[in-house]
Amino acid sequence: MDLKKFIRSIPDYPKKGILFRDITTLIKEEKAFEETIDQIVERSKKFEFAKIAAIESRGFVFASAVSYILKKPFIMLRKKNKLPAETHSVDFELEYGKATIEVHKDSINQGEAVLIIDDLIATGGTAEAAAKLINFSRGSVAGFIFVINLFDLKGSDKLINLGYKVENLINFPGH
Repeated sequence: MDLKKFIRSIPDYPKKGILFRDITTLIKEEKAFEETIDQIVERSKKFEFAKIAAIESRGFVFASAVSYILKKPFIMLRKKNKLPAETHSVDFELEYGKATIEVHKDSINQGEAVLIIDDLIATGGTAEAAAKLINFSRGSVAGFIFVINLFDLKGSDKLINLGYKVENLINFPGH
């Protein structure tokens, strides 16, 4: 199945000059969503990991389904002040500002390998921050799986150059 045809492209969203790749058209189609999850599960076999983490919020859609199928614990990496217990946090730069992601301090045990799943990788800033957060929490990053890779923005390349394994299901230009 060509998953690419289920991704809607929206020009000038959320701001002028951005071509937004919308996954809502993928997840609303039962067979396309099923195929996406199946492909992530298949690609996850390339990694050794104890837990699955996802970056807020669209990553949760995919990672929770994969977590359920693989019977692996699921960890939410959330925006600042969204988790109720004690957290570790990492600040990072976005294309248009700064952000912080957090994880509960009790989510990752010493040395646990974590597979990070997200809907999309662009420049790699958020993904790199997620990796730092896992490492800061005493875990290790087994690798990343992204549904969409905006290949010309070089985020996957950035992660690979940092020594991480990366899998992508769909490739699109970023602009």
